[in-house]
Amino acid sequence: MKKSLLSALILLGFSPWVYAESLLDIYHQAREKDPQLQETQAQRNAAFEKINEADAAKLPQIGLDANVNYLKSNNDDAYTARTTGAGITLTQAVFRQSIWMNSDITSKQALASDVALNLEKQSLILRTAQAYFSVLAAQDSLEYSLANEKALQRQLDETQQRFDVGMTAITDVQEAKAAHDLAVADTINTQNTLSNSYEALRQLTGTEHRFLDVLNTERFSPGQMTQSADQWLKQAQDHSLTLNQLRIAKDVARQQIDLAKTGHLPTLDLKLGANSDYTDYEKNTTSKQDGTVNQGTIGLQFNLPLYSGGATQSQVKQAQFNYVAASENLEKTYRSMQADLYKNYNNVFASVGTIKAYQQSVISADSALTATQAGYQVGTRTIVDVLTATTKLYFAKQKLSDARYNYILNTLQLKLTAGILSEQDLLDINNGLITKK
Repeated sequence: MKKSLLSALILLGFSPWVYAESLLDIYHQAREKDPQLQETQAQRNAAFEKINEADAAKLPQIGLDANVNYLKSNNDDAYTARTTGAGITLTQAVFRQSIWMNSDITSKQALASDVALNLEKQSLILRTAQAYFSVLAAQDSLEYSLANEKALQRQLDETQQRFDVGMTAITDVQEAKAAHDLAVADTINTQNTLSNSYEALRQLTGTEHRFLDVLNTERFSPGQMTQSADQWLKQAQDHSLTLNQLRIAKDVARQQIDLAKTGHLPTLDLKLGANSDYTDYEKNTTSKQDGTVNQGTIGLQFNLPLYSGGATQSQVKQAQFNYVAASENLEKTYRSMQADLYKNYNNVFASVGTIKAYQQSVISADSALTATQAGYQVGTRTIVDVLTATTKLYFAKQKLSDARYNYILNTLQLKLTAGILSEQDLLDINNGLITKK
């Protein structure tokens, strides 16, 4: 029993020698080490680098070539020769509509990736808070389970003593033992839940976090909703990063139609070239003289696609269908966002009332337990009543704890849906934490 209690205390994070980490501490580590955020950051960097690739097509394309050839002639003027040459060419696009359109599309895609990164940063704030408060909730659950188990153990010991002196029946002992056994099983389950929550938190940073600051329940007070659901929806319409990302995607899809249509347009390129060829004839094989030929060229190359088997028209139709898909995806996501926002708003609103209700429930359950224990001592209440009242008290405490954390997380979720979640929100929450004594 002592070993089990010690293990539970370690899980709960009791240690006078270890520095407890705050929510902000965990977030700062996650911001540097979270693989999901780092992946999105790399994708964003790649998207912006692609702008350079797209813009490169606007610049001159320069190439250098060299060759060596051996010639042998068997006619009357037979000879053998070796020709070496080198050349340089420059091609500059004068009119290629696709190049400029593709550059603009690439820039917008990079902008979308930047929005995606900001969205992931906001998401990390919520994910960190969820993992952090999951640990605190599991710690509270284990703490209440241990307290319930300890209270039921005392009740079992007392009932056993009363039975030993003939003051109660064996059924009371059995009832007390059954309740205690259930409490032990519940403690084991909550220990497992806490261990799993530690692992979920570790995924964010790659580091184990066992000692965390806890919520200062004496100072904690849920704020009242100062804005209506429709006002929150208006904020989401203006600031939702998910919607902004899909609006850009829709705009890109529209431009992809115009890009596909450029397959019908002519192109015009400026071409410059210079090459030098040197011919070396074998001695005594011909009257020809060794020599160098230098050439330079300048010109315009015009190309007009006349027929490509219908490929260009097919690409245009594909782009049109993709635009419809992007438009419908935006509408679908907007409706989903609207539903999520109202749901999250209602959850926050309900959380405020739930906290107040559970606060009163704890007071009532505590009073009920005291009265039931007194009634049991004088014989007006049964052991079952005492056991039930004990369990109800710790159940009410657990529900109150969960309600506080749910309020915090529901508020963050609402702000994320509206696109206004920031590190300041974490800082405000962090100010309401204290180090567990």
